[in-house]
Amino acid sequence: MNSAPSRLSANDITIGYDKRVISADLTVAIPDGAFTVIVGPNACGKSTLLRALSRLLAPTAGQVLLDGKAISSYPAKEVARRLGLLPQTSVAPEGISVGDLVARGRYPHQKLIRQWSTADEAAVVAAMAATGVTELSARLVDELSGGQRQRVWVAMVLAQQTPLMLLDEPTTFLDIAHQIELLELFADLNRDHGHTLVAVLHDLNHACRYADHLIAMKDGAVVAEGAPAQVITAELVESVFGLRCRIIDDPESGTPLVIPRVRERERQRVSETSTWKELL
Repeated sequence: MNSAPSRLSANDITIGYDKRVISADLTVAIPDGAFTVIVGPNACGKSTLLRALSRLLAPTAGQVLLDGKAISSYPAKEVARRLGLLPQTSVAPEGISVGDLVARGRYPHQKLIRQWSTADEAAVVAAMAATGVTELSARLVDELSGGQRQRVWVAMVLAQQTPLMLLDEPTTFLDIAHQIELLELFADLNRDHGHTLVAVLHDLNHACRYADHLIAMKDGAVVAEGAPAQVITAELVESVFGLRCRIIDDPESGTPLVIPRVRERERQRVSETSTWKELL
């Protein structure tokens, strides 16, 4: 992991909606060159933090820094050349095709005297191939399933070709096979191509397998951060998620694997079933 100063950080920020504060005096530094995953229960502030880091939500106190400057000081197009965002919910313009939507990822690179180029075309083709949506290019986005639309939005962010990528629940709507394919793609972008990634994920086991750096949140605050093996303990999972569990080594990856404890009534049912089988 790169030890250079973080390119993206939040310093003592207070964030929320209207007059409702979600997080106060929150400080987070995103490790460069890492795949960071933010975890925590619903409504704990994960997505709110991501929105602040992407400049979609302005802090009422403190500041978010991008490359050493307040992110609010950059023109919007300059931010978009440095940082790509996949929001939790995205709405495509009515009647737009898949190819045209993915091509919009190149907008930050367009200039008055530099319109569409071979580099733009290559970026769009590569992004669509990586996310498996090439054959959908001529289809209308409105006609696609939820999982297909999600992959198209990911392709648009990939086409943006930014060194920093923020992903808010990127595996939403995807079946398990496509979830893993997408997470493997993100891991490749991080490890083979040097992209710094920050994702909000709900699945703790996916987070542990793919993240270099975990940030665990509860009630708007960071309660733990570091390597998954350091952060994910049975005590932390019970404290943050209210789930009693065992932590074992994933037999495939060696990363922490969260195994929920069997509830007492379920244990009793299994015991009674076994007793009846013995009697029969």
